[in-house]
Amino acid sequence: MSLKLIFKDSKFSPLFWTQFFGALNDNLLKNALVVMITFQSISVSGLSPQVLVPLCSGIFILPFFLFSSLSGQLADKMQKATIARWVKVAELGIMLLAGLGFYQQHYWLLIFCLFLMGLHSAVFGPIKYSIIPELVSENDLLSGNAYVEVGTFLAILIGTIAGGLAGGLQSIFPQGPLWLTGALILISFLGILTSLKIPKVAISDPELKIQLNPFPEMLKNIRQIYPQKAVFNSILGISWFWFFGAVLLTLLPTFTKDVLHGNEHVITLFLALFTIGIACGSILCEKLSFGRVEIGLVPPASLGMTIFMADLAWASNGWQYSGTDLLSLTQFLAHPAAFRLMFDLFAIAICGGVFTVPLYTLIQNRSPASHRSRVIATNNFINALFMVISSLLLILGQKFNLSIVQLFLWTAVLNLLVSFFIYSLVPEFTLRFFSWVLTHVLYRVRIRGEHHVPTTGPALLVCNHVTYLDWMVIAGRVKRPIRFVLYYKFMNMPGAKYFFTQAKVIPIAGKNENLEIFNQAFVEISEALRDGDLVCLFPEGMLTQTGELNRFRPGVEHILKQDPVPVIPMSLKGLWGSFFSHKDGKSMHKIPKRIHFPVELNIGAPVQASAATAAHLETTVRNLLEQN
Repeated sequence: MSLKLIFKDSKFSPLFWTQFFGALNDNLLKNALVVMITFQSISVSGLSPQVLVPLCSGIFILPFFLFSSLSGQLADKMQKATIARWVKVAELGIMLLAGLGFYQQHYWLLIFCLFLMGLHSAVFGPIKYSIIPELVSENDLLSGNAYVEVGTFLAILIGTIAGGLAGGLQSIFPQGPLWLTGALILISFLGILTSLKIPKVAISDPELKIQLNPFPEMLKNIRQIYPQKAVFNSILGISWFWFFGAVLLTLLPTFTKDVLHGNEHVITLFLALFTIGIACGSILCEKLSFGRVEIGLVPPASLGMTIFMADLAWASNGWQYSGTDLLSLTQFLAHPAAFRLMFDLFAIAICGGVFTVPLYTLIQNRSPASHRSRVIATNNFINALFMVISSLLLILGQKFNLSIVQLFLWTAVLNLLVSFFIYSLVPEFTLRFFSWVLTHVLYRVRIRGEHHVPTTGPALLVCNHVTYLDWMVIAGRVKRPIRFVLYYKFMNMPGAKYFFTQAKVIPIAGKNENLEIFNQAFVEISEALRDGDLVCLFPEGMLTQTGELNRFRPGVEHILKQDPVPVIPMSLKGLWGSFFSHKDGKSMHKIPKRIHFPVELNIGAPVQASAATAAHLETTVRNLLEQN
């Protein structure tokens, strides 16, 4: 997806700008209020700024907790574009009310407006993420999500800077409330204009009966999603990221003032770095994913979040400042440790962008269109639950006199533990990481004919067999998950059994070698194909010892006789001579000569089951190997 689609595409562009203006207003209002409370030491009803700031964060996300279920139902039952327009009109009314609150310095009214803007975002969220697959092609889905994340965090950046400046000027500039109100109203009006151009899409479930009680409906949604482990744990991963981010961003103003002794311009710099980092991480994720949903990037991104958060705590723990006045931006930048802190915060944000984009895309890609909005709403609900918990824990931490540095450090430790927990539940994340490293670091894999692999439905993939890692090379470059059929003794290789088991590899043996394993393999292959899966077979039945293609065995014909599905022939070129091949010695028993081998995965046109004899498929794969 090119940048032209953001500005010129009649489908995607209106959605992009509508969510951009909404996120901008959210953050302009919220940050103006938070900066005013923090740096003017405002107390409301006896509540100190240290309590009010996390309270504001909790109030903003409370509507996600209360109304996400209803929002998801409405988005599936009604026309998404129509709901988006009414949401934007409501935003204009909220901003008029907020202007009154700023002008009269009525802080409870402003906090109420913060709640209403949270409600605005809770209703718009399921629409935004569920409509993207309707507006872009499947190949552009990852890019579409990346650009929406970039747009959102660019809006956050602008809103953060403007909100920080507006909050700092309230006490010294008498006309500040009027200018701030005017900006909020103008942005709302622009959002209304762009929402009018969002195209109408098919209504997902017009017969859906709306359930007003959010909790039974949400529990029902969770029960429906839970069996889809990758989707459910992607939701948990995103929710944990928002817990992590909520802790960091909620503490950042107080951390800047009380630990680093920086003024409001320093916090504005930090927030700007964080939002730019998220945007950069989203773009980086799109580039590293090579056009597919690459959840293999999630594990290293979460590890990076832990490392840089821990270093942020470590670096700030030794911060030295003996002055009485708050540091200006220039004074802060002159401090020896300033750039280390800035780098840590920026790196955390980059890792966060890489972490979230694949998870959002996976949820959209694997959720049925009929209730995709409700899946997104469930994600928002659990996100909100995690963020409410984070706000409560921060308030509790204040009561137990935990320092901000200690809270940062504990968050880093928890992030590591939660990450390992999620990856242990869904090994697909870890397997995808190793496949990504293999196909982009150890090898340089080019794929041709990827369009021949069907996007849905069963198919049998057949390929030549060169190394023990052929299956991971294929898994790393084909977009759909694949069930691989491999020789059962591969399972006994050191350290390999766990990965083969978690990848749901189907072990097979020769008929005369182990009849039980042989028969069970064909049962599992049949079940996988009938479930609509892709199954990949290496019909040679052994690794090549010479680099030449061996004779294809007739097992493929037995499979197709029982389940006549299309057959996709494939060839792997370039692996012969690598560390994992049998050239110049036994596989993995020689000194590696090089890495970053150029490898080509060539995928041919589907062959109908009636024509897919072992001999014909062998000839087809041989022809693919000989193509330049």
